[in-house]
This record gives sequence, C-alpha cells and structure tokens, in this order.
Amino acid sequence: MRTYDKVKAFKQKFPGTVSWRLKKHCAVIDKHLNPNEELLYAFCGQLNDSPLNIIETGVVAVTSERLIVGQNFIWPGYKFVSITPDMYNDCTVKSGIIWGTIGIDTIKETVWISDLSKKAMPEIETIITTFMQEMKKRYPDREED
Repeated sequence: MRTYDKVKAFKQKFPGTVSWRLKKHCAVIDKHLNPNEELLYAFCGQLNDSPLNIIETGVVAVTSERLIVGQNFIWPGYKFVSITPDMYNDCTVKSGIIWGTIGIDTIKETVWISDLSKKAMPEIETIITTFMQEMKKRYPDREED
C-alpha cells in the first residue's frame, strides 16, 4: 500500500493529527490511482470543518496529476473525490487553539480537512499550493467571452 506508507510517515511527523482506520482510507486512494500517476504526498484528518466532529477520518493525496480525497465508510462503501488543477480555486488555512483546518476550494465545493496538527499546517499548505501553481501553468489561459 503506497499511500499508507506516506500517511504513516505524516502521522509519525505530526502525531497530534486526529485520525484512524488509515489503511482502509488509503486503500480507496490506491484503488483510484491511475497506472502512470505518481503519489507525491499524503496526509490524513477529519473530512469536515468542525474540530469537535472526530468520526469522519479520511486521507488526502497529492499525485502527479491531481488531488485525491478518499474515505472508507464504516458501513459498506466509500467516498472518493478527485480535484484536478483546472477545478482548483484556492486553499484556506485556519489555526485554532489545538488543531488546524485546511479548506481546498474548488469550482463546485470546498473540501475541509480538520483536526490537523497545527505544526502540519504550513507543510500541507505549501505542498498543495506549490503543486497547483505548477500544474495550472500547463492549462491554457481561458478568455471570457
């Protein structure tokens, strides 16, 4: 499980992040990786914007092509979100007393990841923002009619 190794390294570096069932969530990511897609970075947290709701753990992965969000449900099934660079708007960072929250704003929705170690916030934001800035250079400028 390629994703699990990255998430495990993240959890060891930032143990204050609240998450569990990581192998199951990472399996969702691994299932949807394209054959030529390279996994660059992965982290875990709660897939909501409430630091008190700690039952919605999921995994976010940055690949060579997109951002992927995976969550395995306790009951059968899972949630998978793919965010391509053309759909990405911006990244919001909120730091609270104990944990932090990252918001990944897309054209359709905002994906929130909460209960992250406050020390992890700069690293996550830098990786996502840098990746998206580089990837957006590949897309031609769109002119409005």
